[in-house]
Amino acid sequence: MSFGDPNNPYGQPQGGQPGYGYPQQAPQGVPQQGYGYPQAPPVQPGYGFPGAPVEMPGGVKAARVMLWVVAAFQIIGAIIAFAGMSAVSDAVDNAGTTAADTETIENFGKGILAFVAVLALIFAGLSVALALKMKSGGNATRVCTIVYGAFICLGGIFQLPLGIVTIALGVLIIVFVAKSDGAAWFQRPRA
Repeated sequence: MSFGDPNNPYGQPQGGQPGYGYPQQAPQGVPQQGYGYPQAPPVQPGYGFPGAPVEMPGGVKAARVMLWVVAAFQIIGAIIAFAGMSAVSDAVDNAGTTAADTETIENFGKGILAFVAVLALIFAGLSVALALKMKSGGNATRVCTIVYGAFICLGGIFQLPLGIVTIALGVLIIVFVAKSDGAAWFQRPRA
């Protein structure tokens, strides 16, 4: 075996085989890479470890706006339910009957509408509280918002066909808050 044989594994290395052996010098204008793994891409401000997002992500901002819209819908629904209570009384008065059963039915109808109105106001208050807490809230705010979005979807089922808008808003709130950038926003370290 001679040293000049290119197939001899024990011979002297022939010419420069790029990428074999010790690291080669990088061409001029290309930054020097370390030995082994390639260099990591630069970290965006606020999104890298151990930093945190410095600005609320767009999806979380959109979810907050949707929470305000849902609160407005809930308040409108409560107003309609309270107005329906007087409509029940007017309907019973116009019926002209004075039976005890009619009064029981009137009270039952008013009670159901009052329950729906109060429930709508509670959900509106919860929506406002979650929207206000989005800026400074932690992971518990994220979890509560996801659960609230599920309840919005469930409530929208009972309001069909107009509830389709409510269902869409609930699904979008869940998706925007559950995305990875939303999770990073809510799990960021606080000062």
